[in-house]
Amino acid sequence: MKKILFLLTATAAIVSCSKVKDGEYLITGTATGIANGKTIILQGQDPATRMTVALDTVKVENGKFEIKGKVTEPAFHTLILQDANAPIAFILETGEINIAIDKDSIQKTKISGTYNNDEYVKFNEDLTKTQKGLIDFQKKNTQKMQQAQQAKDTATINSLMKQYMTIQTEVQENSKKKYLAYAEEHPKAYISALIIQSMLNDPSTDVKKAETLFNALDESLKNSTPGKEIKTKLGQAKMPAVGATAPPVGSAK
Repeated sequence: MKKILFLLTATAAIVSCSKVKDGEYLITGTATGIANGKTIILQGQDPATRMTVALDTVKVENGKFEIKGKVTEPAFHTLILQDANAPIAFILETGEINIAIDKDSIQKTKISGTYNNDEYVKFNEDLTKTQKGLIDFQKKNTQKMQQAQQAKDTATINSLMKQYMTIQTEVQENSKKKYLAYAEEHPKAYISALIIQSMLNDPSTDVKKAETLFNALDESLKNSTPGKEIKTKLGQAKMPAVGATAPPVGSAK
């Protein structure tokens, strides 16, 4: 009995340590080397107009900042640091989100703390590996292409473009496979819903495959904004095309 009471007490202590309740978020940020008073704006999307709107503004104090609020479902948001050359993208969702800003390279900012943000980071890292061949080719041949363009060396330009297109096609195919594999293996991830939503924007998509992936999603994702849009698109995809001949009455068994 003492052991049970101890476990219950320990569990309660762990729960009470959380700084946020269900439906709340807390962004705890570090901004080492960034001057006091620099502003950070949290931006999101207005659900009605789809326009970008500022949701909150805070200032850096002693290399730190904090933003707290309420959230109904996961969605991509951005942080805009004053004088930075790029926004910081992350997924705003219930929980404690940690953001460590890299002042020298915003793209190297570290985001962690919640399931979807951890998954987003891993997904991007994996995708970067897939696209490495294309990036390496660009780095290796950019100067060569510029010289060929200046010299109007058509043969070299065409050769480089052909090689680039071959690698690009391969990367696109591999990326597509990774998207599908990710959505299949991560039914609780917000990114999976976005992948399915993107699939349905492609006329060549296998609708049945998209529907199977959607049906496997966690219920919370099915009822999210992208989930509802997917449901609508799946319904539209099943509708007969305009001008199509309807099957004879009584032909279906």
